[in-house]
Amino acid sequence: MRTRRPPPAGPPAGRRAAGLSGRLYAGTSGFAYPDWAPRFYPTGIRGDAMLAYYAQTFRTVELNNTFYARPTEARIRTWLAATPAGFRFVVKAQRGGSMRAFLVAPTESVPWLTESLPAFDERLGAVLFRVPANVRRPADATGAARLAALLGAWPRSVPLALEFQHESWHVDRTFSTIRDAGAALVTTEMPEDTVPPTIRLTGPFLYLRLRRHDYTAAELTAWAQRLKPFLDAGHDAYVFFRHDETGRATELALDLARAVTALE
Repeated sequence: MRTRRPPPAGPPAGRRAAGLSGRLYAGTSGFAYPDWAPRFYPTGIRGDAMLAYYAQTFRTVELNNTFYARPTEARIRTWLAATPAGFRFVVKAQRGGSMRAFLVAPTESVPWLTESLPAFDERLGAVLFRVPANVRRPADATGAARLAALLGAWPRSVPLALEFQHESWHVDRTFSTIRDAGAALVTTEMPEDTVPPTIRLTGPFLYLRLRRHDYTAAELTAWAQRLKPFLDAGHDAYVFFRHDETGRATELALDLARAVTALE
């Protein structure tokens, strides 16, 4: 049986939805999941064909494999060839290099992390830099110094989104330091959260990671209502749903895009 293709997740990049100034880029964290067939992918699809199929529906992806291995220029060219010109990639910074950059030697590790990224050219939406939950903000000035050193070494030509997984980093000094550097603070909703997290605009675009296993239509509408003022003000928004075992994340990304469009 042939798999029915869902409609695109909002307007193609490069066009703006009627009544909206900013672009919504809704997608998923990763794409190379054979288990998403037949709910999303056709049965039997493998390898690079998965990205080409994914990009017929979505206009962005948060790359998971770059967290484990820094992308080569050859690999980047393969990804670019599989996707249309309006498609935007978010690169999850390689975990070892990112922690060395944050905790030890930013002036050495940041160039290593970013040296292949110019191959994306304008197709690079952002780099996701994650500070894991086991890295807490020190009570003294060390934490602020580490963050400032990282941001000072980061090239301004490479859009950066920072996710701090431990709540100790969620303080005004962190927010102002990121804002001064023109980077984006990631808004993350975890399954255990009882209230939606605060959206803080610190850079030119928003970045949301919605990590719950499922969302109701009402919950997606509520997120759409929270996003719309930022879109109206001209800010692009990247929103990624977590990987799941069946492909439900693809439906959530599409439904969020529809909910935003319905608010026009």
